[in-house]
Amino acid sequence: MIPIAKPQLDDAEIQAVSDVLRSGIIAEGQRVAEFEQAFAEYTGTEHAVAVNSGTAALHAALLAHGIGKGDEVITSSFSFIATANSILFTGAKPVFADIKADTFNLDPQLIEENITPATKAIMPVHLYGQPADMDLMTDIAEDHDLILIEDACQAHGAEHNGKKVGSFGTGAFSFYPTKNMTTSEGGIITTNNGEVADKARMIRSHGSKQRYLHEMLGYNLRMTDISAAIGLAQLRKLPEYTARRQHNAKLLSEKINDIEGIECPVVREGCEHVFHQYTIRTRDRDSLADHLRDKGIGTGIYYPIPIHKQPYYRELGYNDKLLVTEKASREVLSLPVHPGVTDADIATISSAIRDWSGSKC
Repeated sequence: MIPIAKPQLDDAEIQAVSDVLRSGIIAEGQRVAEFEQAFAEYTGTEHAVAVNSGTAALHAALLAHGIGKGDEVITSSFSFIATANSILFTGAKPVFADIKADTFNLDPQLIEENITPATKAIMPVHLYGQPADMDLMTDIAEDHDLILIEDACQAHGAEHNGKKVGSFGTGAFSFYPTKNMTTSEGGIITTNNGEVADKARMIRSHGSKQRYLHEMLGYNLRMTDISAAIGLAQLRKLPEYTARRQHNAKLLSEKINDIEGIECPVVREGCEHVFHQYTIRTRDRDSLADHLRDKGIGTGIYYPIPIHKQPYYRELGYNDKLLVTEKASREVLSLPVHPGVTDADIATISSAIRDWSGSKC
Protein backbone atom coordinates (compact mmCIF):
# COMPACT_ATOMS: atom_id res chain seq x y z
CA MET A 1 0.00 0.00 0.00
CA ILE A 2 1.24 3.50 -0.86
CA PRO A 3 -0.34 5.65 1.89
CA ILE A 4 -1.56 9.20 1.32
CA ALA A 5 0.48 10.34 4.33
CA LYS A 6 3.24 8.88 6.48
CA PRO A 7 5.06 10.68 9.33
CA GLN A 8 8.82 10.55 8.85
CA LEU A 9 10.31 9.63 12.24
CA ASP A 10 13.62 7.95 13.05
CA ASP A 11 16.33 7.70 15.71
CA ALA A 12 16.73 11.49 15.92
CA GLU A 13 13.19 11.94 17.24
CA ILE A 14 13.45 8.89 19.50
CA GLN A 15 16.68 10.21 21.02
CA ALA A 16 15.23 13.70 21.43
CA VAL A 17 12.22 12.38 23.34
CA SER A 18 14.38 10.06 25.42
CA ASP A 19 16.61 12.98 26.43
CA VAL A 20 13.59 14.97 27.60
CA LEU A 21 12.15 12.05 29.54
CA ARG A 22 15.49 11.44 31.26
CA SER A 23 15.73 15.14 32.17
CA GLY A 24 12.55 14.95 34.23
CA ILE A 25 11.27 18.22 32.74
CA ILE A 26 8.53 17.13 30.39
CA ALA A 27 6.01 20.00 30.42
CA GLU A 28 6.68 23.40 28.83
CA GLY A 29 10.35 24.23 29.41
CA GLN A 30 13.66 24.87 27.71
CA ARG A 31 12.94 22.69 24.67
CA VAL A 32 9.81 24.73 23.91
CA ALA A 33 11.82 27.95 24.12
CA GLU A 34 14.48 26.50 21.80
CA PHE A 35 11.85 25.34 19.34
CA GLU A 36 10.16 28.75 19.33
CA GLN A 37 13.44 30.50 18.61
CA ALA A 38 14.36 28.04 15.85
CA PHE A 39 10.95 28.31 14.18
CA ALA A 40 10.96 32.10 14.34
CA GLU A 41 14.37 32.12 12.66
CA TYR A 42 13.13 29.67 10.03
CA THR A 43 10.11 31.79 9.14
CA GLY A 44 11.96 35.09 9.36
CA THR A 45 9.80 36.43 12.18
CA GLU A 46 10.69 38.05 15.47
CA HIS A 47 8.50 35.87 17.65
CA ALA A 48 7.04 32.37 17.73
CA VAL A 49 4.65 31.08 20.39
CA ALA A 50 4.24 27.31 20.60
CA VAL A 51 0.87 25.81 21.51
CA ASN A 52 -0.70 22.36 21.58
CA SER A 53 -2.47 22.31 18.18
CA GLY A 54 -2.96 24.21 14.96
CA THR A 55 -6.51 25.00 16.06
CA ALA A 56 -5.13 26.52 19.26
CA ALA A 57 -2.69 28.59 17.20
CA LEU A 58 -5.53 30.03 15.10
CA HIS A 59 -7.71 30.65 18.17
CA ALA A 60 -4.97 32.31 20.22
CA ALA A 61 -3.79 34.42 17.26
CA LEU A 62 -7.30 35.82 16.80
CA LEU A 63 -7.71 36.51 20.51
CA ALA A 64 -4.28 38.13 20.73
CA HIS A 65 -5.43 40.62 18.10
CA GLY A 66 -8.52 41.45 20.12
CA ILE A 67 -11.00 39.82 17.75
CA GLY A 68 -14.29 38.99 19.41
CA LYS A 69 -18.04 39.42 19.54
CA GLY A 70 -19.45 41.64 16.81
CA ASP A 71 -16.39 41.30 14.57
CA GLU A 72 -16.27 39.63 11.16
CA VAL A 73 -13.31 37.72 9.70
CA ILE A 74 -13.17 37.00 5.96
CA THR A 75 -11.82 33.56 5.18
CA SER A 76 -12.20 30.49 2.97
CA SER A 77 -14.86 27.81 3.19
CA PHE A 78 -12.57 25.41 1.33
CA SER A 79 -10.46 24.36 4.29
CA PHE A 80 -10.52 22.16 7.37
CA ILE A 81 -13.31 23.25 9.69
CA ALA A 82 -10.86 24.52 12.33
CA THR A 83 -10.22 27.58 10.15
CA ALA A 84 -13.76 28.87 10.65
CA ASN A 85 -14.37 27.30 14.07
CA SER A 86 -11.44 29.24 15.53
CA ILE A 87 -13.27 32.43 14.54
CA LEU A 88 -16.48 31.22 16.17
CA PHE A 89 -14.54 30.41 19.36
CA THR A 90 -13.82 34.14 19.79
CA GLY A 91 -17.46 35.13 19.33
CA ALA A 92 -16.73 36.64 15.92
CA LYS A 93 -18.38 35.68 12.63
CA PRO A 94 -16.65 33.89 9.73
CA VAL A 95 -17.50 35.47 6.39
CA PHE A 96 -16.73 33.25 3.41
CA ALA A 97 -15.35 34.50 0.11
CA ASP A 98 -14.92 32.21 -2.89
CA ILE A 99 -11.62 30.74 -4.07
CA LYS A 100 -9.64 30.75 -7.31
CA ALA A 101 -10.16 27.58 -9.34
CA ASP A 102 -6.47 26.99 -10.07
CA THR A 103 -4.88 27.57 -6.64
CA PHE A 104 -7.82 26.74 -4.31
CA ASN A 105 -6.91 29.86 -2.31
CA LEU A 106 -9.04 32.91 -1.56
CA ASP A 107 -9.73 35.08 -4.60
CA PRO A 108 -8.41 38.53 -3.62
CA GLN A 109 -10.83 40.17 -6.05
CA LEU A 110 -13.75 38.86 -3.98
CA ILE A 111 -12.45 39.86 -0.55
CA GLU A 112 -13.28 43.54 -0.88
CA GLU A 113 -16.86 42.68 -1.87
CA ASN A 114 -17.28 41.10 1.57
CA ILE A 115 -15.83 43.92 3.65
CA THR A 116 -18.35 45.61 5.95
CA PRO A 117 -18.01 48.03 8.88
CA ALA A 118 -17.81 44.94 11.12
CA THR A 119 -14.86 43.38 9.27
CA LYS A 120 -11.84 43.15 11.55
CA ALA A 121 -9.51 40.72 9.80
CA ILE A 122 -8.70 38.65 6.73
CA MET A 123 -7.64 35.04 7.23
CA PRO A 124 -6.27 33.56 3.98
CA VAL A 125 -5.51 29.83 3.95
CA HIS A 126 -2.33 28.64 2.23
CA LEU A 127 -4.13 25.51 1.14
CA TYR A 128 -2.22 22.31 0.31
CA GLY A 129 1.06 24.22 0.78
CA GLN A 130 0.39 26.76 -1.99
CA PRO A 131 0.90 30.35 -0.81
CA ALA A 132 -2.07 32.67 -1.19
CA ASP A 133 -1.52 35.91 -3.12
CA MET A 134 0.01 37.75 -0.20
CA ASP A 135 0.92 40.92 -2.11
CA LEU A 136 -2.75 41.60 -2.82
CA MET A 137 -3.85 40.34 0.60
CA THR A 138 -1.41 42.69 2.31
CA ASP A 139 -2.54 45.63 0.17
CA ILE A 140 -6.21 44.96 0.95
CA ALA A 141 -5.49 44.67 4.68
CA GLU A 142 -3.53 47.92 4.70
CA ASP A 143 -6.06 49.81 2.57
CA HIS A 144 -8.93 48.84 4.87
CA ASP A 145 -7.00 48.83 8.16
CA LEU A 146 -7.62 45.12 8.68
CA ILE A 147 -5.65 42.51 10.62
CA LEU A 148 -3.99 39.85 8.49
CA ILE A 149 -3.88 36.37 10.01
CA GLU A 150 -2.42 33.58 7.87
CA ASP A 151 -3.73 30.04 8.22
CA ALA A 152 -0.41 28.40 7.34
CA CYS A 153 -1.29 25.07 8.96
CA GLN A 154 -0.47 23.22 5.72
CA ALA A 155 2.36 25.42 4.46
CA HIS A 156 5.55 25.06 6.50
CA GLY A 157 8.32 26.70 4.46
CA ALA A 158 6.12 27.89 1.60
CA GLU A 159 7.24 31.22 0.12
CA HIS A 160 5.71 34.10 -1.78
CA ASN A 161 8.28 36.20 -3.65
CA GLY A 162 11.10 34.97 -1.43
CA LYS A 163 9.29 35.59 1.86
CA LYS A 164 8.02 32.72 3.97
CA VAL A 165 4.34 32.43 4.80
CA GLY A 166 3.57 33.27 8.39
CA SER A 167 5.71 36.41 8.16
CA PHE A 168 3.33 38.67 6.21
CA GLY A 169 0.89 39.04 9.09
CA THR A 170 0.40 36.80 12.10
CA GLY A 171 0.83 33.14 11.12
CA ALA A 172 -0.64 29.95 12.54
CA PHE A 173 0.92 26.54 11.82
CA SER A 174 -0.09 22.99 12.69
CA PHE A 175 2.21 20.09 13.58
CA TYR A 176 -0.35 17.30 13.32
CA PRO A 177 1.29 13.96 12.34
CA THR A 178 0.30 14.20 8.66
CA LYS A 179 1.70 17.73 8.21
CA ASN A 180 5.02 18.46 6.47
CA MET A 181 6.64 18.33 9.90
CA THR A 182 5.19 17.13 13.18
CA THR A 183 5.46 17.43 16.94
CA SER A 184 2.86 14.59 17.29
CA GLU A 185 0.25 17.24 18.10
CA GLY A 186 1.05 20.92 18.26
CA GLY A 187 0.96 24.32 16.67
CA ILE A 188 2.77 27.65 16.65
CA ILE A 189 2.00 31.34 16.16
CA THR A 190 4.48 33.53 14.28
CA THR A 191 4.48 37.33 14.40
CA ASN A 192 6.62 40.43 14.23
CA ASN A 193 4.35 42.17 16.75
CA GLY A 194 5.74 41.91 20.27
CA GLU A 195 2.44 42.88 21.90
CA VAL A 196 0.59 40.14 20.00
CA ALA A 197 3.26 37.61 21.00
CA ASP A 198 3.02 38.60 24.67
CA LYS A 199 -0.77 38.28 24.62
CA ALA A 200 -0.57 34.90 22.88
CA ARG A 201 1.79 33.64 25.58
CA MET A 202 -0.65 34.74 28.26
CA ILE A 203 -3.63 33.23 26.42
CA ARG A 204 -1.91 29.84 26.17
CA SER A 205 -1.17 29.79 29.91
CA HIS A 206 -4.35 30.75 31.80
CA GLY A 207 -3.87 34.49 31.18
CA SER A 208 -0.69 34.75 33.22
CA LYS A 209 2.85 36.03 32.73
CA GLN A 210 3.98 34.78 36.11
CA ARG A 211 2.70 31.93 38.18
CA TYR A 212 -0.56 32.53 40.03
CA LEU A 213 -0.95 36.10 38.69
CA HIS A 214 -3.71 36.09 36.05
CA GLU A 215 -4.21 39.31 34.10
CA MET A 216 -6.73 38.13 31.51
CA LEU A 217 -8.90 35.18 30.54
CA GLY A 218 -6.66 32.43 29.19
CA TYR A 219 -6.59 28.74 28.41
CA ASN A 220 -4.29 25.76 28.80
CA LEU A 221 -2.83 25.61 25.29
CA ARG A 222 0.79 24.91 26.19
CA MET A 223 3.14 22.69 24.20
CA THR A 224 5.21 20.11 26.12
CA ASP A 225 8.98 19.74 25.94
CA ILE A 226 8.37 16.24 24.56
CA SER A 227 6.56 17.69 21.55
CA ALA A 228 9.08 20.50 21.15
CA ALA A 229 11.96 18.02 21.12
CA ILE A 230 10.31 16.16 18.24
CA GLY A 231 9.70 19.50 16.54
CA LEU A 232 13.36 20.52 16.77
CA ALA A 233 14.44 17.26 15.15
CA GLN A 234 11.78 17.61 12.45
CA LEU A 235 12.60 21.24 11.70
CA ARG A 236 16.21 20.31 10.91
CA LYS A 237 14.89 17.83 8.33
CA LEU A 238 12.17 20.06 6.89
CA PRO A 239 14.24 21.42 3.94
CA GLU A 240 15.04 17.84 2.91
CA TYR A 241 11.40 16.80 3.30
CA THR A 242 10.24 19.78 1.26
CA ALA A 243 12.70 19.06 -1.54
CA ARG A 244 11.47 15.47 -1.74
CA ARG A 245 7.82 16.55 -1.85
CA GLN A 246 8.61 18.99 -4.63
CA HIS A 247 10.59 16.37 -6.55
CA ASN A 248 7.73 13.88 -6.28
CA ALA A 249 5.15 16.47 -7.30
CA LYS A 250 7.19 17.53 -10.35
CA LEU A 251 7.78 13.95 -11.41
CA LEU A 252 4.14 12.99 -11.02
CA SER A 253 2.97 16.02 -13.01
CA GLU A 254 5.38 15.15 -15.81
CA LYS A 255 3.90 11.66 -15.97
CA ILE A 256 0.18 12.50 -15.87
CA ASN A 257 -0.27 16.07 -17.14
CA ASP A 258 -1.18 14.87 -20.63
CA ILE A 259 -4.02 12.61 -19.45
CA GLU A 260 -7.38 13.90 -20.64
CA GLY A 261 -9.71 14.85 -17.81
CA ILE A 262 -6.92 15.33 -15.23
CA GLU A 263 -5.87 18.80 -14.04
CA CYS A 264 -2.53 18.80 -12.23
CA PRO A 265 -1.66 21.32 -9.50
CA VAL A 266 -0.25 24.68 -10.55
CA VAL A 267 2.60 26.54 -8.88
CA ARG A 268 2.09 30.29 -9.00
CA GLU A 269 4.97 32.32 -10.41
CA GLY A 270 7.26 33.58 -7.67
CA CYS A 271 5.97 31.00 -5.19
CA GLU A 272 7.45 28.04 -3.38
CA HIS A 273 4.72 25.38 -3.14
CA VAL A 274 5.58 22.82 -0.44
CA PHE A 275 2.95 20.22 -1.47
CA HIS A 276 1.41 19.28 1.81
CA GLN A 277 -1.02 17.73 -0.62
CA TYR A 278 -0.64 17.05 -4.33
CA THR A 279 -4.20 17.67 -5.46
CA ILE A 280 -5.56 17.00 -8.91
CA ARG A 281 -9.00 17.75 -10.31
CA THR A 282 -11.19 15.36 -12.26
CA ARG A 283 -14.93 15.15 -12.84
CA ASP A 284 -14.74 11.39 -12.25
CA ARG A 285 -13.05 11.75 -8.87
CA ASP A 286 -14.82 8.94 -7.08
CA SER A 287 -14.21 6.48 -9.91
CA LEU A 288 -10.49 7.27 -9.93
CA ALA A 289 -10.25 7.05 -6.13
CA ASP A 290 -11.90 3.61 -6.17
CA HIS A 291 -9.55 2.44 -8.93
CA LEU A 292 -6.45 3.61 -7.08
CA ARG A 293 -7.62 2.03 -3.83
CA ASP A 294 -8.02 -1.28 -5.64
CA LYS A 295 -4.42 -0.88 -6.86
CA GLY A 296 -3.13 -0.32 -3.32
CA ILE A 297 -2.72 3.45 -3.64
CA GLY A 298 -4.07 5.72 -0.94
CA THR A 299 -5.85 8.96 -1.78
CA GLY A 300 -7.55 11.74 0.14
CA ILE A 301 -10.38 14.18 -0.51
CA TYR A 302 -9.64 17.54 1.09
CA TYR A 303 -12.43 18.64 1.38
CA PRO A 304 -15.62 16.88 0.23
CA ILE A 305 -17.97 19.26 2.07
CA PRO A 306 -17.12 22.98 2.25
CA ILE A 307 -17.44 24.57 5.67
CA HIS A 308 -20.45 26.68 4.72
CA LYS A 309 -22.34 23.48 3.83
CA GLN A 310 -21.50 21.64 7.06
CA PRO A 311 -24.61 20.82 9.16
CA TYR A 312 -23.60 23.05 12.07
CA TYR A 313 -22.99 26.04 9.80
CA ARG A 314 -26.33 25.43 8.12
CA GLU A 315 -27.89 25.61 11.61
CA LEU A 316 -26.14 28.95 12.10
CA GLY A 317 -27.88 30.24 8.99
CA TYR A 318 -25.09 30.04 6.42
CA ASN A 319 -26.50 29.77 2.91
CA ASP A 320 -23.63 31.07 0.78
CA LYS A 321 -23.42 30.40 -2.94
CA LEU A 322 -19.70 29.74 -3.47
CA LEU A 323 -19.76 28.14 -6.89
CA VAL A 324 -16.00 27.72 -7.36
CA THR A 325 -15.60 26.23 -3.89
CA GLU A 326 -18.50 23.84 -4.36
CA LYS A 327 -17.25 22.64 -7.72
CA ALA A 328 -13.77 22.05 -6.31
CA SER A 329 -15.21 19.97 -3.47
CA ARG A 330 -16.71 17.61 -6.07
CA GLU A 331 -13.53 17.26 -8.12
CA VAL A 332 -10.42 17.34 -5.91
CA LEU A 333 -8.36 14.23 -5.20
CA SER A 334 -5.02 14.19 -3.41
CA LEU A 335 -2.31 11.70 -4.36
CA PRO A 336 0.72 10.56 -2.33
CA VAL A 337 3.87 12.69 -2.72
CA HIS A 338 5.15 12.70 0.89
CA PRO A 339 8.88 12.10 1.53
CA GLY A 340 8.35 8.37 1.94
CA VAL A 341 7.17 8.07 -1.67
CA THR A 342 9.87 6.77 -4.05
CA ASP A 343 10.35 7.29 -7.77
CA ALA A 344 9.12 3.73 -8.24
CA ASP A 345 5.97 4.60 -6.29
CA ILE A 346 5.40 7.60 -8.56
CA ALA A 347 5.69 5.29 -11.57
CA THR A 348 3.14 2.94 -9.99
CA ILE A 349 0.72 5.80 -9.28
CA SER A 350 1.01 7.31 -12.75
CA SER A 351 0.63 3.90 -14.42
CA ALA A 352 -2.52 3.21 -12.41
CA ILE A 353 -3.99 6.56 -13.44
CA ARG A 354 -3.23 5.81 -17.10
CA ASP A 355 -4.89 2.42 -16.77
CA TRP A 356 -7.98 4.09 -15.34
CA SER A 357 -8.00 6.71 -18.10
CA GLY A 358 -7.60 4.03 -20.79
CA SER A 359 -10.46 1.98 -19.38
CA LYS A 360 -12.78 4.94 -19.86
CA CYS A 361 -12.07 5.33 -23.56
